[in-house]
Amino acid sequence: MSSKQGGKAKPLKKPKSDKKDYDEVDMANIQKKKEEEKALKELKAKASQKGSFGGSGLKKSGKK
Repeated sequence: MSSKQGGKAKPLKKPKSDKKDYDEVDMANIQKKKEEEKALKELKAKASQKGSFGGSGLKKSGKK
């Protein structure tokens, strides 16, 4: 059962899926999701500008 081809066999490629047709409800949901992600990204950017939230965090002693 020796073959000339060594190693793992490559998996077959999946055929490309056709573009889906969305109705108005689906498009509204997609748009709403995009807007929520945009708002969340803006909040993260705004929060990162302020610096640390809770103060100094963990305090380390000078002892070893």
